[in-house]
Amino acid sequence: MSIAENIDQVKSHLPAQVQLVAVSKTKPAELLMEAYRHGQRAFGENKVQELVGKYEQLPKDIEWHFIGHLQTNKVKYIAPFVHLIHGVDSFKLLKSIDSEAKKVGRIIPCLLQFYIAEEESKFGLSLEEGTEILSLAEFKLLKNLQISGVMGMATYTDDELQIKKEFANLKSIFGRLKSDYFAQNPDFKEISMGMSGDYLLAVEEGSTMVRIGSTIFGERNYSTST
Repeated sequence: MSIAENIDQVKSHLPAQVQLVAVSKTKPAELLMEAYRHGQRAFGENKVQELVGKYEQLPKDIEWHFIGHLQTNKVKYIAPFVHLIHGVDSFKLLKSIDSEAKKVGRIIPCLLQFYIAEEESKFGLSLEEGTEILSLAEFKLLKNLQISGVMGMATYTDDELQIKKEFANLKSIFGRLKSDYFAQNPDFKEISMGMSGDYLLAVEEGSTMVRIGSTIFGERNYSTST
């Protein structure tokens, strides 16, 4: 099937309130344009250099989501245009985002990434670490970022019960943070969970944003040739 047909198929399974982020990492600009011409506007990248390159050559109404592990010294390159940073997992990174956002006169939306999987390869905060950050007096001084919700990745497994349990845990974390820290903040609303292999389970458990790559664009291309 074509990229347009793949997008339509994914969207047919998504409730109206769930946003599709097309994960375009490693994919050439012409494939992103196929999705763009079909109306897709939110794209996810996990490498700063690749994201900047695509931003420069593609239409400026694209919403760029950074979904990878972001290093503090790379924030400055995406601060002028990034729409949402999904994987914030330290106060050090929050401070860097706030500082770079201030320089370019922006308020950058961010998601706190929580560790919900039973895999050591995944990044993320524990609930205790997340609440510790949000309780810091220094956190309350950060005026150029906006915590818009939470993000997490489930274990890569065929065990659907385990995946659903992990997604339910992230939904629970979102609920705790909403009631304890963001009850009066309508911008704290996103639960970014679910990828090509498990997005249907994520939607069942309350996801508001799914990150779909291979189901739309095919398997990742790690070669340097196009």
